This record gives sequence, C-alpha cells and structure tokens, in this order.
Amino acid sequence: MFRAFREQIDTVFRGDPAAKSAVEIFFCYPGFHAILLHRLGHKLHRRGFTLTARILSQFIRAMTGIEIHPGAQIGRRCFIDHGMGVVIGETTEIGDDVLMYQGVTLGGTGKEKGKRHPSIGNNVVIGTGAKILGNITIGNNTKVGAGSVVIRSVPDNSTVVGVPGRVTRTRGDAGGNLEHGNLPDPEGQLIDELTRRIDQLEAQVRMLAEERLAERR
Repeated sequence: MFRAFREQIDTVFRGDPAAKSAVEIFFCYPGFHAILLHRLGHKLHRRGFTLTARILSQFIRAMTGIEIHPGAQIGRRCFIDHGMGVVIGETTEIGDDVLMYQGVTLGGTGKEKGKRHPSIGNNVVIGTGAKILGNITIGNNTKVGAGSVVIRSVPDNSTVVGVPGRVTRTRGDAGGNLEHGNLPDPEGQLIDELTRRIDQLEAQVRMLAEERLAERR
C-alpha cells in the first residue's frame, strides 16, 4: 500500500510541473485521491463486495468529480490531471503510464452485455474532453486530441483528432505530454488540399481559354 502511495505521488510529480510537494498532492489533487480510492474499490469489487464498492465509487465521485466504476481495471502510474467530469466505465481496461485530462469519457455505446468499454494501451495521452466509446482498443504510445470522439480502434504510436476521430499521424515518438495547440487538423488539411486543386483547375481553364482565343484570332 505504501509503495502504491509513493508511486502515485511520483507519478503526479512527473505529470504536473505545478506540483510543489507531496503534502500538496495529498491534499489538493483529486486525480490522486480518485486513483488510490479506486484501487481499494476495485479490490472490494473483485472479492464480491459489489455494493460496498459502488458506494465507495459514488463517494469518490462526490469528492473529486471523477466517476470510475469499481469494475474498471487501471494499470500503474495512471495520472488524471484535474479530472473534473472524467467518466470511466465498468469494463474499461487501462494500461500503465496513462495520462488523462479533465472531461474524458471512456464509455460504452449501448446496452450490450460483456466487454463494452475501451481498452487503453500503455503510455497513452488522452486530451481534454475526449470521448472514447465502445469495445475498441487504443494502441500503445497513442495521443488522443482534445474534444475527439473515437469509436474505432487505433494502432500503436498514433495521433487521433476530430469527430469522429481520425488517425492523422503514425510514428514512434508519440509519448509525453499532449501539445493541444500543436495537433494536426485533418479537416483544415483537406480544405487546403481542395483549395490547391481548385487553383490548379482554374489556372488550366484560363490557359485553355487563352489558347482557344488565340486560335480564333
């Protein structure tokens, strides 16, 4: 228990440059409280004390604004930054070294039974307000941009943005913090490409018109 406590404090120090001391983290970081109390609730849930675990999860929600179903599996060194509005569903599986910002939803898409929530790989960063829905897999070392809605599985080492989420980059350097102001814009790129093609077509039309005019003269 002490090792888990110490590891979670070290995780906050690595994930948030604003953290000044272990005492500040203990008293002022709702993500820290939510993860540690969830680990207790998850153990109770696995041992059959499901009602007690659910009551504990509601206490966590009231105290932190973070709702984690006690059935969710969360790996080591997970950090929820700020955390208000985060929702993590019952059959969610989260790997190690995952960073989530406020407003993230790891939810289902209907009333189906069994595995109905996402599986998140290791070293994944999920931006503010992102929604990852359904029984899909988010690969290792992936970044999910702020406000994205992801409904299909994503391969390792990817960057996903947009509604619905699109893989805009696949490479091996996707670790670290998510730079919200430096994400690809697939719709903007498409508009730029269309504009470029229109300019080319207009130039060709002008050239043909000039050639036809010259022939008439």
